[in-house]
Amino acid sequence: MEEGISMKSFINKGNRSTKVGFGEGIKYAAEHNDKIIGLGSDITTSVGMNIFSEAFPERFYSLGIAEQNAIGVAAGMALSGLLPVFSTYAVFSSMRTLDQIRVSLCYNNLHVIIGGAHSGISVGPDGATHQALEDISALRALPNITLISPCDSSQTKVATIKAIETIDGPVYIRYGRESMPDFTDERQDFVIGESQLMKEGMDIAIIASGHLVWESLLAADKLKQHGFEARVINMHTIKPIDKQAIIKAAKECACILTAEEHQITGGLGSAVAEVVVKEFSVPMSFVGMPNCFGESGKARDLLDKYGMNADTIFAKAVKLIKRKNQ
Repeated sequence: MEEGISMKSFINKGNRSTKVGFGEGIKYAAEHNDKIIGLGSDITTSVGMNIFSEAFPERFYSLGIAEQNAIGVAAGMALSGLLPVFSTYAVFSSMRTLDQIRVSLCYNNLHVIIGGAHSGISVGPDGATHQALEDISALRALPNITLISPCDSSQTKVATIKAIETIDGPVYIRYGRESMPDFTDERQDFVIGESQLMKEGMDIAIIASGHLVWESLLAADKLKQHGFEARVINMHTIKPIDKQAIIKAAKECACILTAEEHQITGGLGSAVAEVVVKEFSVPMSFVGMPNCFGESGKARDLLDKYGMNADTIFAKAVKLIKRKNQ
């Protein structure tokens, strides 16, 4: 785990979509590995795969709107010694294909990269049917799969490269469409399965993933102005989860708040709670989608309406700190 870094170290370099990081990561890896094959389903530019397909048109195949078939094709390619990367909207790549991922990929432990694009509620105008808020929950129970939820575009690029180069089995990488703060360094020390300590603190541990890492840093800055020091942990890998970082946070901070752009049920919060209950029980609270479907709207407006923002994280953190001190 990295050493604690002050809030001043994290500066928004400009809003940038995580789908760009995903596409850049595939392209970079493909420049060094001719076994990488891209698979699409009539959706290329909107999920970032155009960056790969334009660089390697002879290695990209659009299979039409047939996501379940795409997973079967990817499995066959993997068994033949190729390294397939398949991406489409997360609602389709994770849930429409769940049976194929379970039997064809996970059961055989095949190295296939699945891109879950347009994840979370911040996909915005596409509305409830296209807002993947259950994908982590749907996939987390499957053996052999690795689940990654990077915090920004730069980290998505690094995570994609690492997933291709260092993991043997199936990998699901969750990323978004809308431009969001890009605040990490592409030269970062990124290890799949090891969380990143973004800020030191002992009053509360905020464990976040995806776009809500930035919101958690903003909340931590506000907490500091009110006399509280919050530890912020970027839990970019949901499975395998960094148990030691969670246990350490529980013992040292005595309360944990999780933050994710996903249903509270079954996601990062549930994964952290499973460790806390078993290893070192402390008060917990959760920021995420409150067991409902989303709606069409602007990304920022939806995050605010459903409480997945810095203000909600701050308010729940204060309440949780008071609870632990009672």
